[in-house]
Amino acid sequence: MSAATTTLHWQQAPGRLPPGLRAYAIGDVHGCATRLRTLHAMISEDATARPTPDAVVIHLGDYIDKGEDPAAAIDVLLTPRHGLKQIALRGNHEQLLLDSIAGEGAALMDFLAWGGRTTLRSYAIPDDAAPDTWPARIPAAHLTFLRALPLTHRLGDTLFVHAGIRPGVPLERQDPDDLLGIRGTFLHDERDHGFGVIHGHTAFPEPQLRPNRLGLDTAAWSGGPLTCAVLEDGRVSFLTA
Repeated sequence: MSAATTTLHWQQAPGRLPPGLRAYAIGDVHGCATRLRTLHAMISEDATARPTPDAVVIHLGDYIDKGEDPAAAIDVLLTPRHGLKQIALRGNHEQLLLDSIAGEGAALMDFLAWGGRTTLRSYAIPDDAAPDTWPARIPAAHLTFLRALPLTHRLGDTLFVHAGIRPGVPLERQDPDDLLGIRGTFLHDERDHGFGVIHGHTAFPEPQLRPNRLGLDTAAWSGGPLTCAVLEDGRVSFLTA
């Protein structure tokens, strides 16, 4: 069913965007390029069927590793979205790839253990190739994209981030390791952070909508859907591929 004919079921969102703005926030892709293309098409159909003064597509990180074709997923992200602005945030898997290339041994071990071999194979890089040789096999546009990914993006009183935040710590003092990798301390905290947090990183069978946060990693790489939250006017609904 296309987005244009899909009925959106609205719920209260954790935070509000500026008036007239709609955000399409997409959870962890992990190489699921085909589903990402499908979801982008659904977003375009929804934006056409329900015009709004301003709209942006925000990807929450973890585009590589684990799934069918990480290199193709990056190609999808680099494809211009006519009529829609696009923002891509950094995930911990992108950070592990960059740290591995930079020669950090601990990052390399984690990268390979957490699905990195799928990324290497998508670039035709042998499993035993030294990390300092990887950039010669990865398109320059992909490396430029990965190195430029920001950690957060804020719209109104809504924060978009890969993993979450350290509760009680001002945003400007957040540790990048927390923004990319925090789990329980953030997920179990019910306090009002002063803004709603839209995040991925921790997978659940369905979106985790709470008064102070919304988790959008629905394990697309292991058989779950790829999920997009449609946020506008203090409310949220979902598109899935």
